[in-house]
Amino acid sequence: MLAMTLNAARTPLVPVQRELPVPGPGEVRLRVLACAVCRTDLHIVDGDLALPRLPLVPGHEIVGRVEALGAGVSALQPGQRVGVPWLGGTCSVCPYCRMQAENLCDQPVFTGYTRDGGFATHAVADARYCFSLEGLAMDDVSAAPLMCAGLIGWRSLKAAGDARVLGLYGFGAAAHLIAQVARAQGRTVHAFTRPGDRAAQDHARALGAAWAGGSDEQPPQRLDAAILFAPVGALVPAALAQVRKGGRVVCAGIHMSDIPTFPYSLLWQERQLVSVANLTRRDGDEFLALAREQRLDVSTTVFGLEQANEALDRLRRGALIGAAVLQP
Repeated sequence: MLAMTLNAARTPLVPVQRELPVPGPGEVRLRVLACAVCRTDLHIVDGDLALPRLPLVPGHEIVGRVEALGAGVSALQPGQRVGVPWLGGTCSVCPYCRMQAENLCDQPVFTGYTRDGGFATHAVADARYCFSLEGLAMDDVSAAPLMCAGLIGWRSLKAAGDARVLGLYGFGAAAHLIAQVARAQGRTVHAFTRPGDRAAQDHARALGAAWAGGSDEQPPQRLDAAILFAPVGALVPAALAQVRKGGRVVCAGIHMSDIPTFPYSLLWQERQLVSVANLTRRDGDEFLALAREQRLDVSTTVFGLEQANEALDRLRRGALIGAAVLQP
């Protein structure tokens, strides 16, 4: 098998030939059909997140076909198409797991971070954390961004509550999907992009945003809630300044630059600042059920597996519309 491997932070991924992995008990081996490139992959490669293991194969938005079953796996079958998300395993015994908050597990396994991921021709995954893609009328490339951009977007949208006027900061892979879901729910969407990013603003309007502008601009109305997909701490006070009394700002990323000091008046009047962490399998089941019913326009740019560094660089420079997807 071929794997794009990270040997040290802030260095390019290197193509490495490896033996095919053997799935252990409760695991499956997948032939990777597509793997989307997430901003978290970029944070890992760029050293923004501590590296728990090296060498490492990144990638946690995997669409694959089951090739081999480990002992005890009965819920999946060879040949089945499945998706693998960021949360790749949990302990099932900590207090968080016991109260059905597995996204906060004390001993989590993360795909492409604490275990090798999908920037490869093959990957091993915990069968419990593989989502069946049966009945999903999407090709492999389009389905891959659903595994994180879609799932985290969905969890963030739920965290925003019943907000009817919604602001999305950072109009990339996650926002372009969740904007469509929000519009289908009857919400009004305002999209905030990098200042001057006309392409992203045009994309947002094409997907139904009522307004699109730079993150330094004023939307035409107060927001009930805002979701921050951009990992820029300075956007927290900017978003708080745009939400109404009792409104909510949801931080959706795993990593964010430091939040600058801001006056208490921005938070006063019962405005809320919350974060979302990882996902639960229930989130995955809910979102994939929605994706089976609602047609989602998934914008992708496809790269060959050995073009992983180019894909990461394009994401780093903000030179993508939608999601980058690697296809072996």
